[in-house]
Amino acid sequence: MAGLLICFVLLAAFLVQLKKHKSYSQESGNPFLRTFLDKGIYGEYKTYSILEKVPGYKRILTNLYIPKKDGTMTEIDLVMITEKGFYVVESKNFGGWIFGDEKQKQWTQVFSPRNKNRFYNPIMQNAGHIRAIRQLLGIENNHLFKSFIVFSERCTLKKVTVHTKDITVLKRNRLALKIKENLLASPACLVPEEIDGFYTLLNCYTHADHTIKEKHIHNINENKLRGNNVVTMIQRRKR
Repeated sequence: MAGLLICFVLLAAFLVQLKKHKSYSQESGNPFLRTFLDKGIYGEYKTYSILEKVPGYKRILTNLYIPKKDGTMTEIDLVMITEKGFYVVESKNFGGWIFGDEKQKQWTQVFSPRNKNRFYNPIMQNAGHIRAIRQLLGIENNHLFKSFIVFSERCTLKKVTVHTKDITVLKRNRLALKIKENLLASPACLVPEEIDGFYTLLNCYTHADHTIKEKHIHNINENKLRGNNVVTMIQRRKR
C-alpha cells in the first residue's frame, strides 16, 4: 500500500512538472527530459517560469540566435517584451562564489583557493545581445532595454559591482521581486500591438537547427583561440 502511495505521489509530481514545462517547451523547443537533465537548460527553464508569472501584458522568447554585423551570431537565453520595454536575460546556473565588476572583461567563479574558473563578463555578454537585437529591429533608443544577469540560488555573489542603472545582477530567488519593482518604476513605452509585432519578428530567430548551433559553437571556439594566442604573444613580449 505504501509503495502504491509513493508511486501515485511521484506520478502526480511528474504530471505537474510536465504541465508547467509545456509553455517553455513550445517556446524553446527543448523536450522535457533534456530540460531536467541539462544544468544550463534547467536554469533557463526556472528563470522562464518566473518570468511567466510577471503581471501585465508580455511575450517571452528563449534561445534566440541573432545575426551580428560581422556575419556571426549571438545566442540569447531569454527576452521578455513588456509595455515597459525589453528585458534581456542572461541565465548563469552557476554555483560557488562569484566575483566581478561591470568593467572587468573576466569574472571569477571560486569553489576553493585551488579551484577557480574564469568566465566572460556576463554584463558585457548581455550588452552584445542587446546591440544585436537593436540592430535587427532598428531600435535606436537603448533605454527601452533592461539587462538582467540571473545567477543560480546555489551561488554566492561575493563581490559583484554594477555601475549602470539599467543593469541588474542577482540570484534567481530575487528575480520576481526585482522585475516587479522595475516594471512599477518604469514608464510605459510599448503598446500590445508593438509587443506582438516585435515578438513575431524575433520569433523567426528561435528554434535554431543543428547547423546554426554548430556554427555558433565554432565561432565561440575560434574567438577563444584568438584570445589565447593574443595572451601568449603578450606574455612572450614581457619575457
